[in-house]
Amino acid sequence: MKSKSIAALLAFFLGGLGIHRFYLGQNVMGILYLIFCWTFIPAFIAFFDFFILIFMSESRFNSKYNFKTGF
Repeated sequence: MKSKSIAALLAFFLGGLGIHRFYLGQNVMGILYLIFCWTFIPAFIAFFDFFILIFMSESRFNSKYNFKTGF
């Protein structure tokens, strides 16, 4: 079960490397962040991701990133 606060902290501190994307299960986006980290563009995007995660409701976060499997 992924935590919204951990994802936000990863976005703030290690977002330029895409670590928060790997944590959230978005591996392709994480690889793109790693490839372009030298341009600092992923760092700016991660800064906005941080605020998006902070202001996202817990139920929206769970429905988007914590998929319920099974019946």
